[in-house]
Amino acid sequence: MLKVDARGDACPLPVVKAKKAIAELNGAGEVEVLVDNEIAVQNLTKMAQQKGYASKAEKLAEREYRVLFTVGDAPAEAEEAPVCAPDARTDTVVVIASDKMGDGAEELGKTLLKAFVFSLTQQDKLPKTILFYNGGAHLTCEGSPMLEDLKALEAEGVEIVTCGTCLNFYGLTEKLQVGTVTNMYVIAEKMLNAGNVVKP
Repeated sequence: MLKVDARGDACPLPVVKAKKAIAELNGAGEVEVLVDNEIAVQNLTKMAQQKGYASKAEKLAEREYRVLFTVGDAPAEAEEAPVCAPDARTDTVVVIASDKMGDGAEELGKTLLKAFVFSLTQQDKLPKTILFYNGGAHLTCEGSPMLEDLKALEAEGVEIVTCGTCLNFYGLTEKLQVGTVTNMYVIAEKMLNAGNVVKP
């Protein structure tokens, strides 16, 4: 049995850790995941249902829960000839205009946006471009809490671009750490030509 301690981890880390542990089984087996909130339990059991795994959740103590996954043998797959992997990027453009996600508590908004960007790194289909402007320009610069995730996305071919006027306005021109500088004409062009525009 593999054991995963995801107590204290914010969404979506418990699910990400559980998926990685299940992959490490390389076949049938059990994975035990410890979390500290009911939302994480719900997310884990939902993932189990989607993937066809048996799961059992129980409360061990106050703010301590255990989710047990039972994974059966995967059906044998016919060997396929190796092919070049297709481009994982879609024609989706993500636009980030603030350093937080949604309205309400500022601290919560920043936590949600950081989780959103991390979640992008875990997707099978990646956006083609992520545009940063206005307050969002801070996120591609020195001191940003999501630089590691943005650099990981850039390494996968995702275009990271930040509004130059915004960098100049906030005095961040020399502090850009990931991606390139662009202008409003290019931002408008990319949004108009995108198959889908997502604004978290």
